[in-house]
Amino acid sequence: MVIKRNVLLNPGPSTTTDTVKMAQVVPDICPRESEFAEILKAMRSDLLKIVHADPNEYTSVLFCGSGTLNIDVCINSLLPLGKKVLIINNGAYSTRAVEICQYYGLPYIDLQFPVSQQPDLGMIEKTLQENHDIALVHTTHNETGTGILNPIREIGAIVHKYNAVFTVDTTSTLAMRPINIAEYNIDFCMASAQKGLMAMTGLSFIIGKTYIIKLSQKYPKRSYYCNLYLQYEYFEKTGEMHFTPPVQTIYAAKQALQEYFAEGEQAKWERHTRVFNAIHEGLQKLGFKNLIKREWQSGLVVSVIYPDDKNWDFMKIHDFCYKQGFTIYPGKISTNDTFRLCALGAIDEEDIKEFFVVFRKALEYYDIAIPVKYNN
Repeated sequence: MVIKRNVLLNPGPSTTTDTVKMAQVVPDICPRESEFAEILKAMRSDLLKIVHADPNEYTSVLFCGSGTLNIDVCINSLLPLGKKVLIINNGAYSTRAVEICQYYGLPYIDLQFPVSQQPDLGMIEKTLQENHDIALVHTTHNETGTGILNPIREIGAIVHKYNAVFTVDTTSTLAMRPINIAEYNIDFCMASAQKGLMAMTGLSFIIGKTYIIKLSQKYPKRSYYCNLYLQYEYFEKTGEMHFTPPVQTIYAAKQALQEYFAEGEQAKWERHTRVFNAIHEGLQKLGFKNLIKREWQSGLVVSVIYPDDKNWDFMKIHDFCYKQGFTIYPGKISTNDTFRLCALGAIDEEDIKEFFVVFRKALEYYDIAIPVKYNN
C-alpha cells in the first residue's frame, strides 16, 4: 500500500511512520482476551521507562481519549475533600485546567502569568505560603499554544516543600524532551499517543506515584469514567481497561513504542532539535519574529508573529502549503496574532528545508514582501 506522506507542522497529531500506520491492520480481537492484556501490561511498563520512573514507586494508567482527558482525570481524582487546587497558568492548556475546576465546582486558585513569560517562582511560593489548604498544584511543561517551556523542576521543589501533589501536563514533551520524573519533582505526568510517541489519536496515559493513587480511593468521586483509582484498580485486578479500549490505536502505540526505543531517547531529542533549529533558520531568512524569547522556548514549538503586510492572510498561506503536503497551524493566544511551526513527529531537517521552499513560494504568490515587514 502506498500512503501519501504529509508533513504535519501542527502541534499534534504528528507525522507518523508507515509502519505505525500499518500496525493498526491486525486480525480482529476481543480486547478481553489475555493476549491483548499482555500488550497492555507491556505498554504500561514501557511508558514508565520513557520517564525513567521506578516501577516500585510509579505506575501508568491508560485511558481512551485525548490529552485533555488526562488533565480532567488528575484534577478530579487527586483532590482531597476540603482542599484546593493551585493552577500555575501562563497559557491555553493551563487555562483548560482552570475550566475543568470550574465545571466540577472545585475550589481553585488561578495564578496567572503573561503567556510570553515563565511563571514567577516567588509568586508561586508566596501563594502556597498563604494558602495552607492547597493540596494539588498543576501546570503545563510546554505551553503548546506559545512554545514556552516552564521550569518544572524548580516549581516541583517548591510544591513539595509545602507538601502538595504536583501534576504536570507533559502532553507535548513526553517522549520528545528527555524527562526524569523523580529528578523533575513530578508526582504525575501525562501524554497522548499521537504526540511524542508518534502514534495515533485516541489513547492517553497518566504516569504517577502509586501510593497517591491508592490514597485517592478515599477522595470524593467526581467522575465515573474519568476516575484514576477506578481505572488503576481495574488494571491491577484484570490487566484490562475498565471500559472498551481503542484496540487498533493500541496496536499502533505498541509499534510506536518499539520505534521509540530503537531510535533512543537522546537520538530522538537530537532529531527534534535539528528540526527546531531548521525552523528557526528558515524563519530568520524570511524575516519573521518569534513571540517567545529563544532561551525560553521548549525546542518543540515556534510561535511566529504575523507580519504587518496588507496581503498577509494566514488561511491562504495555510491552504497553499496544505496542497503541497505541509500543514501549518494558527496560534492559540488572544494577545497576539500568531501561527505555529512544530518540531514533533517522524520528520527531520530535510522536511523543513522542503517546507520553506513551499512557504516562500506561498509568500511570493500572494505578493507578501520578503523579508517580511513589521511596523515595530
